Parts: sequence; structure tokens; C-alpha cells
Amino acid sequence: MSRATLVIMAAGMGTRFGGGIKQLAPVGPDGEIIMDYSIHDALEAGFDRIVFVIRRDLEKAFRETIGGRIEKKAEVAYAYQEVDDIPEKYREKFAGRTKPWGTGQAILCCKDLVDSPFLVINADDYYGKEAYRKAYSYLTSRKNTDKIQICMVSFVLKNTLSENGGVTRGICRVDEDGMLAGITETHDIRKEGDQAVCAEEGSAKSLDPDSPVSMNMWGLTPEFFGVLEREFDRFLAQAEPGDMKAEYLLPVLIGRLLTERKISVKVLRSEDEWCGVTYKEDQQFVVEAVNRLIEDGAYPRELYS
Repeated sequence: MSRATLVIMAAGMGTRFGGGIKQLAPVGPDGEIIMDYSIHDALEAGFDRIVFVIRRDLEKAFRETIGGRIEKKAEVAYAYQEVDDIPEKYREKFAGRTKPWGTGQAILCCKDLVDSPFLVINADDYYGKEAYRKAYSYLTSRKNTDKIQICMVSFVLKNTLSENGGVTRGICRVDEDGMLAGITETHDIRKEGDQAVCAEEGSAKSLDPDSPVSMNMWGLTPEFFGVLEREFDRFLAQAEPGDMKAEYLLPVLIGRLLTERKISVKVLRSEDEWCGVTYKEDQQFVVEAVNRLIEDGAYPRELYS
């Protein structure tokens, strides 16, 4: 079986969650968290190594909540995403910043830990089994070309909305060959009945609820770390010194690399219904969804028995 790594981004601040560490919010019958089910699905699909991207101040709680038990099931490593983990020449420019630098930096933190094709996911998103199977198959069967090849698992927009507030999604354009043609980071998308709308220039804009969207589930290769490192330096050089909220976001970077024809992105479509914890009120919805999956036989009640 070919090697592949699962990278879980778990260092976010969770500002909309409203107290507590949303990545560690219990959703299963024995206190399991979303990551437990993600890892279960990834191992079942063929992934054989887990890398957690966390903040150092979360390490004790993280190891006690999930890290310790996962280490008994798979090879595990930890990467640490810190605000000051940037080239020294930029540290004075952004002195006083407290917000992490975003998904691009989170993945870059893994560059010395990952030497196989890898799948990136959010810690607080439940993606479903189909996504991991498709991603593993793609990552372990790629053919070498001159252009960097990556993949993205897309979801149907209407299957990814929260009942409790607006969300950010990367809305994708996919060509007839199933390749990503473009991606637009779209903020404050809300559910209104069976429709999806976002606020744009003061007015509500309707979106196609069947649009494919990115949920930060990317299949990458070790060579992509070089791109991330080079582009992060470029991002920091161009960012304004007083901008303490600028983020180095993977979907934005990939969108630009696509327009520059430097990469190709295969879109793997999943019909599974996403669920995740963006707002505190989402937690109960995820608990109910997990219970339904257990009742339907998708998971055993004792996940790691």
C-alpha cells in the first residue's frame, strides 16, 4: 500500500465559536471529537500517518483529548503554528500581531515532517468517508508531469451551510475535464430556506446552492512546500506593516497559481453532507448528525474498540 499522510489544521482561534476550544468540542457518545471520525475515515481509506498542526499553548489539552489515543492507532507527529514563525526579517514589521497567519502558513509548518503525498483538512469539519477514499486514490496514483499536480475535494454548497450564521466558502469553477478553473473566496454565505445568499456591496446576492465549494480539503505533494515558502515570503513583503489581520490563505494562493498556469488541480466531487463547528450552536447539530451515522451503521458506537 502506498504511503499518504493526513495533515489536520487545528491551530485556528475559533473566534466565532464563543468560548472553549472548538476543535476539541465533544460530539460523539463517549466524548469523541470531530477529528476522531476524520482520522477513523482516513485510516480506513489507506492513510498511514497523522500530522497535527496546533498552537503550543494548546498542546497539553490536545494530547489529553485526542493525541494520546491516536498515537496508539497510527504514526503521529506535531507541527506548531505560531504567529512569530516567520522569516526574521519580517518580525519587527509585524511586532504585536496575535492572529495566526492562515492556512498557507499552517501547512508550511509541516515541511520538515511530511515526505509523502498528503491530504490537508480542517480540524472542526466532518467531511464524510467518500472524500478520503477519493483523495487517497488520487494521491497514490498520480503520474509525474512537468507541472505540479494537486487535488481538491469539493462539496455541494447547500450541504455545507450553517443554520446559525454566515460562513466563508471557496466557490469553484470546474471545467468539463474535472479540473479547477478558478476559485473565489466568498464571505458571509447564509442559508435562507433552500437558497444560499451572501452580502455583496450592501445587498444580498443569490448563489447557486449546487455550486462546488472548497472546504480546505486539499491533496498536495512535498514539492508544494517550496511553492508555499516562496509565496509566503512574497506575501509578507507586500503586506502593510499595520495590517494585523492579513492572512496567507491557501485557496487564494491556489487561485492565483491557477491563473498563472503554474499548477493543475483535479476536482474530486463528494456528495456527502458536511457538518462542522463554526458557531457554538453548531455543536448540537453535529452531535445529532454523528448519532444518526452511528445508528445507520457508518461507525461503531465505541469508535476505537
